[in-house]
Amino acid sequence: MEHIVFLTGRLAEKSVVQVLEGLTNAPFTWEVREIGLQVAALMTADMIRRRVALPLRADRMIVPGRCRGDLKALSEHFGVPVERGPEEAKDLPLHFGQAARKFDLSRYSSDIFAEIVDAPRLDLEGIAERARHYAAQGADVIDVGCLPDTPFPHLEDAVRMLKANGYRVSVDSMVTDELLRGGRAGADYLMSLNADTLWIADEVASTPVVVAREPRDVESLYQAIDTLNARGKPFLADPILDPIPFGFAASIARYVALRERYPDVAIMLGIGNLTELTEADTSGINAVLLGVAAELRVSAVLTTSVSLHARRAVREADVARRVMYAAQEAQVLPKGIDPSLSALHAKRPFPYDASEISAFAAQVRDPNFRVQVSMDGIHVYNRDVHVVESDPFALYPHLNVENDGGHAFYLGVQAARAEIAWQLGKRFDQDQALDWGCQVDRDREDLLVWCVPGATKKGS
Repeated sequence: MEHIVFLTGRLAEKSVVQVLEGLTNAPFTWEVREIGLQVAALMTADMIRRRVALPLRADRMIVPGRCRGDLKALSEHFGVPVERGPEEAKDLPLHFGQAARKFDLSRYSSDIFAEIVDAPRLDLEGIAERARHYAAQGADVIDVGCLPDTPFPHLEDAVRMLKANGYRVSVDSMVTDELLRGGRAGADYLMSLNADTLWIADEVASTPVVVAREPRDVESLYQAIDTLNARGKPFLADPILDPIPFGFAASIARYVALRERYPDVAIMLGIGNLTELTEADTSGINAVLLGVAAELRVSAVLTTSVSLHARRAVREADVARRVMYAAQEAQVLPKGIDPSLSALHAKRPFPYDASEISAFAAQVRDPNFRVQVSMDGIHVYNRDVHVVESDPFALYPHLNVENDGGHAFYLGVQAARAEIAWQLGKRFDQDQALDWGCQVDRDREDLLVWCVPGATKKGS
């Protein structure tokens, strides 16, 4: 059986032991080594090399998740794999569960069409900027949206410019002339054609996206599908997703009926009617709709990012399609695969309860403040004080930092983050920004280099 050495600091040692003792049917034996520092997060590869003697007498070594330095070099030094574990000891069971089953999030089955809905009102640089933004969020196709009764003299230039920059392009219009112009300029897709305008598909090489004459006229959609199938022409079929509460359920039924009637036809699902027209967080909406797309084997989704509350809709759709594909391939529920769509709440927001934090506080022998969150509120402690409050302002009189502006400001920031985490049920880690999933772009932290100066150092 594999034997694993877990490295930790004095404050976390007891907690690590308790967690490992609580593992049921662990496929390994273990030992915990405290290497002579108080806070495990301050551990570095150089420190480990100096303080852990050879030979290691283990098959693997797990170091704290925030340990900095080159672990590959450590592996060579000790002759066994050295890996980063989770940042919190309480997450070790989850860590080993995930390690046992890794999900490949590089794959998906639905392309994302991201629509520039006001393209006629933008100049070429404005269209290019929007395309770069959508592509960076995960779009596969840039959809150039035309507007009713709005001239678009630079339509051809826009299509050619986007194609020259390497994008796949679609043109979206209900005006046949604009569809023809877009197709002749080199658009890869044209939407939306119906049974009466299929002749456009004979004039240009673009792949048509076909719809019914009217959303509820499914027979006309079937007519268009049968015509294109007979011609051997590639296409996508879109039964149109209606907004809530104006026919949404019936439109889902249309998609199901389409898939049952045509098991192999390529389907497009327009999700913007839900994300844009429902005043709710779009990450959950996208998760559900991309789950529907996975079940129905939808080839492409069309999304928009117009309303400010839907400004991350493309990124959310990208994450959701990968999660749903992985869940379907592994035949598991879409849980424990990736947390990026959980922006407001964490699955395990409070890893330590009040008694465990009190035990940590009792061990502290220095004046540095620690901030943690549990079900009962915000804990701030050092060697002199341990105070718990739900209101950050109530903490201030207990901290004795009225003559230390840097620390007062620092603690204000940390306490404000902690309050948000406590109220919403999010994970709080001192000195770290709150994790908002795919709603916020965050630079990936390089744990191979030294940590940048902390907040109080930068403010001094």
